[in-house]
Amino acid sequence: MIIYALLFVAGILCVQQFSELPGYVWLGVISWCGIVFALLRYWRIVFFIVGLLWAIFFAMHRLEDRLPNALESIEIPVTGIIMDLPSQDTRRSSFDFKVTESAYKLPHKIHLSWYFPDQDIKAGQIWKFLIKLKRPHGSLNPGGYDYERYLFSQGVGAIGYIRTDPKPQLMGRLSGWTSISIWRQTIADELTQLLPNSPSLGLIKALTIGDGSGISKADWDTFRKTGTTHLVVISGSHVGLIAGLAYLIALKLWVRVGYLKWTPQTVAACIAMIVGCFYAALAGFSVPTQRAVIMLIVWMLAIILQRNSKPLNTLALALFAVLIYDPLSVLSVGFWLSFLAVSLMVYALSGRLGKQSYWLEMLKINMATSIGLSPLLLLFFQQISLISPLTNFIAVPIISFISVPLALLGVVVIGFNQDLAIPLLLLADYSLQGLKLVLQYFAEFSLATFNQAQPPVWSLLFSIPAVLLLLAPVGVPYRYLSLLLFLPLFATTQDKPAEGTIKLTVLDVGQALSIVVQTQQHTLIYDTGSKYSEDSNSGKTVILPFLRHEAIQSVDKLMISHGDNDHIGGAESVLAELPVTEVTTSAMAQLQHYQPVKCVAGQTWVWDKVQFKVLAPEHDFSSDNDNSCVLQIKTTTSIYLLPSDIEASAEAWLTHTYGQQLKADVLISPHHGSKTSSTSTFLKSVNPELVVISAGYLNQFHHPHPDVIARYTQHNTTWFNTAALGALTITEVKGVRHLVAMRDTEGKYWNNK
Repeated sequence: MIIYALLFVAGILCVQQFSELPGYVWLGVISWCGIVFALLRYWRIVFFIVGLLWAIFFAMHRLEDRLPNALESIEIPVTGIIMDLPSQDTRRSSFDFKVTESAYKLPHKIHLSWYFPDQDIKAGQIWKFLIKLKRPHGSLNPGGYDYERYLFSQGVGAIGYIRTDPKPQLMGRLSGWTSISIWRQTIADELTQLLPNSPSLGLIKALTIGDGSGISKADWDTFRKTGTTHLVVISGSHVGLIAGLAYLIALKLWVRVGYLKWTPQTVAACIAMIVGCFYAALAGFSVPTQRAVIMLIVWMLAIILQRNSKPLNTLALALFAVLIYDPLSVLSVGFWLSFLAVSLMVYALSGRLGKQSYWLEMLKINMATSIGLSPLLLLFFQQISLISPLTNFIAVPIISFISVPLALLGVVVIGFNQDLAIPLLLLADYSLQGLKLVLQYFAEFSLATFNQAQPPVWSLLFSIPAVLLLLAPVGVPYRYLSLLLFLPLFATTQDKPAEGTIKLTVLDVGQALSIVVQTQQHTLIYDTGSKYSEDSNSGKTVILPFLRHEAIQSVDKLMISHGDNDHIGGAESVLAELPVTEVTTSAMAQLQHYQPVKCVAGQTWVWDKVQFKVLAPEHDFSSDNDNSCVLQIKTTTSIYLLPSDIEASAEAWLTHTYGQQLKADVLISPHHGSKTSSTSTFLKSVNPELVVISAGYLNQFHHPHPDVIARYTQHNTTWFNTAALGALTITEVKGVRHLVAMRDTEGKYWNNK
């Protein structure tokens, strides 16, 4: 059965590589091929084709539930229900919303943001809003997170925000019997009330109701570095553990009761299924818990029916069930890590002679999962924890046998006796605090993690037999020669620009700016995008993943043009993660802790026969935008001008000061294409062949302004916008410039184009 399941997965996965879904003619051809192979009894090919067709039809249905273009950016009054626990920070509350009343046909699920809400927002509430929507859209960058893929996999057909005028109206709240989300919200509120000052409140919520929004950035970093992130969310192992404990307790109690109309094993299996399903429901039925519940039901039914079930067949059945329910689960990293982790556990422990102690088996499982998951972790995150076997050996027993049982028992008791629930929750809190101290100690080790560029996908073909051979039973010959098969994972060399040329990437950071310039041996970052919240900024979400993708381990110069958030927002994250030789900026006060050098006109340097020159500022303008650092780059064949947010005054000064020396082949559009910039006189002096605009999709400033686009057209200049094309990379090969747009080369069928 496992072979058929893998072929079914392969068919679904094949569809996710399409840039566009096939039309109905191709669907007819594929369906006809499936019928022919079924008649010939080539069942393996049939399962592949069925997976292919199921994924295509499911994706087509999901795409049809997207917001029509005509409804973007217009005000729409709606009434609907908050579907799940809101995610909140200091600036906004975000949540999924189901529209029940609207004058327009809207998607089944939309994702809304309410900035600086003045009312409590809870799951199950019924609200009347005035909203503005747009089609699902997110930044698209090399090595970066594809937010549109996430929204598509979650069934979100539109994103938008709530207008505060007229004031939103709370119309009521659904009954707790109508949705598990309301139960989860009630539990979250009770935990907040009972543990108001608990440093582990966020962890307790994550372990009981799957709400990790309260976990601090510092704690997430600790879990990431120690390889224990999977332990602080409700995973399949937690569901299996709690169901197993319920089974053992029910078995012992029923034996004592002595009522034998139903056997103790049957009663215990039924109770284990109920408890497991309830716990998975608290987690919102994420992919790992779906898999765990299905496997649990199969195993418990085998006990009830007195049938022998093979672990791999059970896993295959769970795989079929999850993907029939939602074939887009393959777009989730959790799907792959979850199923692979269970497969590794089964492989590492099955077919071994002799009974081993619990602790030895625990150590073997930790080693097996750490080694076996490392190729996928490098592929998805470009990072693995080198200390995860040790930290998991410590953390797994504490989380599994102390923290989770106590926290869950406390949650159950809350509904009956809050006085009894408090000490249970406090004990869980103390256990988590102690564990965090231990993990923080290990996370500070300099060799705690290993980082490298994303390995090529083909290297996984070698790592699979490498893992299987290395984890094979003792006595299998040449086991350790499998280490050679891991070597392709580290074949991540990137093509460097030739001497005298550059690779310039304008990253897609929305309504902001960040540019990475690479010469043969050096790297410059010009601006770092926006800071969205205390835990999120472009440096963390876009720039650092891009640098890892490019195998860049250090930065020679970080130039922050000025102090606006959309240019300096990600600087701290970059400076915290990577060694930076020099920081240059006009915003000296904001970066004073990093010993910055003030950028002034006349500064020059040469890297690998590429000339860099700061053209401005020379004196202070009244506007911070006009005081931006203006950088000119000269290669052997081209000239690039990076003017940041300068406006008409600074443009006039540059034109007067430099005249024809301002000529450039490539211009980064000043101030994201604002009508206050890109004056005709300035464009005449620069006379660019192409302009790159860094702007946000349907941004509130309406950049680039139509007047600016008209000026570019008037000067016979070709322009490109990151909002429509994603990250834009310019390279020089044999004197010819090549521009590559991320959405053109890497975009998939779900990306908004």
